[in-house]
Amino acid sequence: MFSVTVRDHMMVAHSFSGEVFGPAQKLHGATFVVDATFRRPDLDADGIVVDIGLASQALHEVVGALSYRNLDDEPAFAGRNTTTEVLARHVADTLADRIAAGALGEGARAVIGLVVTLHESHIAWASYERSL
Repeated sequence: MFSVTVRDHMMVAHSFSGEVFGPAQKLHGATFVVDATFRRPDLDADGIVVDIGLASQALHEVVGALSYRNLDDEPAFAGRNTTTEVLARHVADTLADRIAAGALGEGARAVIGLVVTLHESHIAWASYERSL
């Protein structure tokens, strides 16, 4: 299996419901380093998994739509805690939609797997992996 990973970041504000979150129940900010890994069994005719430039652009657009926002006010997350895991899935699903729409080029349609990892810090991160 071949893979290519691109990286970006996002800064958000949010709060959580539930005692398990302790002080994070209050509005707070978070900065995430975001990795998106595209996987496929074979390379395309040009010898690549996906166009890195298009993948980088797509990831930047997806995280840019969330950056500098209070996620508590975003309709896409109404009634849900925007945990690192939930955000990883949201980014992965949005990237998958872009692949299906052709935004990463025709060659990207052969991508069969996508993993999105959000790094909260140098010692904690969460991922969501999905098939395409």
